[in-house]
Amino acid sequence: MAFDKDSIIASLKEATIMDLADLVSAIEEEFGVSAAAPVAAAGAAGGEAAAKTEFDVELTSAGNAKVQVIKAVREVTGLGLKDAKGLVDNAPSVIKEGISEDEANDLKAKLEETGAEVTVK
Repeated sequence: MAFDKDSIIASLKEATIMDLADLVSAIEEEFGVSAAAPVAAAGAAGGEAAAKTEFDVELTSAGNAKVQVIKAVREVTGLGLKDAKGLVDNAPSVIKEGISEDEANDLKAKLEETGAEVTVK
């Protein structure tokens, strides 16, 4: 059976509001979707911004104690020496992404103790 858009549109024009409401419910059930989701997302985008829950920690400068900063980056990221050195050498660079605010602030404090300049975004 071929998809006939015109006949479907003609059928919808003849349907009552109750028939259309039942059709929407049946489609939602059959395909596991919600017709209200796009409306809610559009409403949230137009309203107040939601509180930020994920943060990125960016190393902006290694400062004078580059070796100490590399050691700290290795410790907090679990990267090898070469990768950690690459992040520090190529600053500004993101050290960790999508972490909680508390974790981001702890990481910032730890890196700043070594002399690095860090930004939480």
